[in-house]
Amino acid sequence: MKIRSFSDSIKKALAATVIAGTTLSFSSCDRIHEDLQPCPQGLRIRFIYDYNMEFANAFYSQVDCLTVLFYDEAGNYVTTQTNTNQSDLSDENWRMTVDLAPGEYTVLAYGGMECSESSFSFVTPPETTSLRDIEVRLDPDKISTELHPLFYGRLTAVVEESDLAYREVTVEMMKDTNNLRVLLQQVNGEPVNYEDYDFVITDNNTLFAWDNDLLPVPTVTYYPWASDNASPGELPDGSNASVAWAEISFSRLLTAASPRLIITHKQSGKNVVDIPLNNYLLLLKSQSFASMGNQEFLDRESRWNMIFFISEGNYWVSTQIYIKDWDVRINNAEVR
Repeated sequence: MKIRSFSDSIKKALAATVIAGTTLSFSSCDRIHEDLQPCPQGLRIRFIYDYNMEFANAFYSQVDCLTVLFYDEAGNYVTTQTNTNQSDLSDENWRMTVDLAPGEYTVLAYGGMECSESSFSFVTPPETTSLRDIEVRLDPDKISTELHPLFYGRLTAVVEESDLAYREVTVEMMKDTNNLRVLLQQVNGEPVNYEDYDFVITDNNTLFAWDNDLLPVPTVTYYPWASDNASPGELPDGSNASVAWAEISFSRLLTAASPRLIITHKQSGKNVVDIPLNNYLLLLKSQSFASMGNQEFLDRESRWNMIFFISEGNYWVSTQIYIKDWDVRINNAEVR
């Protein structure tokens, strides 16, 4: 019995030692002992992109490079973190960790700007610019290319003096680039050659402010980055129909702006199609999303498809617009 009692005493002593060690460990984070290193403080950031029509997080499959700017409560630049490591960005468990002193911070995140093929850049280096002076512009040389996707996110986060570890936060991102595929077909099945037409989109959406709003700039014209002819199949008389198609990549759409889609017959100089692009794209908002605002719909969707049917005299007689499983058909529409 005495041996058992002695063994119990040893166990109690060891337990007391462990508890004391644990206390010392926590006290280092509490900065009670000045000779011990303080615990790291700052943010551990998760990034998500579910601001799409699928309402599913696509960050890990669509964002291939990341630039994150940090500004203090007064809007002064603090630091920048970047990541171009594909194994990190495609890993749902990856988080960006940044050391920050206690205080309030604005976090600006840009996806797609750190890549070698980026289509957008900062007007002025962020480290020389206050928060509200940050501007991002589209490279003018990119208006006839497939734009490299641009993503944006913003968060206000606070690091407390009492934090004993990195504070977990999430930055929600949205996509600022779009792609439109346009098909042009003769209603009587006669061949249509893409080389006979100019396809363009006009808008003034090439300069972003710090809050992702668009700043006033002159109107820019976007040109196709790809175009060709294609055959949708055989007609009743055994001949093959031929359609012209073009794809145009462009920046963010705002409901307050007036972008236009224009298709011009080169030889006659006549506009076959000249429409307010936003108005037509917004017709595709399903009643399932009737409560969704127009701007939110334009921001969530980024891949658009339109089909136009023209008469023998190059008059637009009807149109079909498709986005995924939705279809809007407009007959006898007049061209402006």
